[in-house]
Amino acid sequence: MDGRALIYYVETGIYFLLALVALALEVWAFFDCLRHKGNAFEAVSKRTKTFWLAVTGGALAVGLLSLLGGGGGLLGPLGLFGLVAVTAASVYLADVRPAVKDAGRGGSRNMGPYGPW
Repeated sequence: MDGRALIYYVETGIYFLLALVALALEVWAFFDCLRHKGNAFEAVSKRTKTFWLAVTGGALAVGLLSLLGGGGGLLGPLGLFGLVAVTAASVYLADVRPAVKDAGRGGSRNMGPYGPW
């Protein structure tokens, strides 16, 4: 095996691992969005559940294509659409998920059994 073939296999392996990590984030975001109630999204002013299902579902679809696509290009894990998909899923997980999760509990974290503390 010459050096170019080794570099190709290492590079392909790295792209595959990046695509797997990105897909894991996108799957987590989509299924987390599914499990929350629709009114919780509107209660915390984070668009609608339908909007976030479309965003995370689109990210999941691009993530699957990115994993199957393999290398670079527009659909690769480091391609334009792959990066947009990971960014969309990350925005949901970092911003929307905590707000919706708190809204689903029925109050802030500083609520005790007899009121705020």
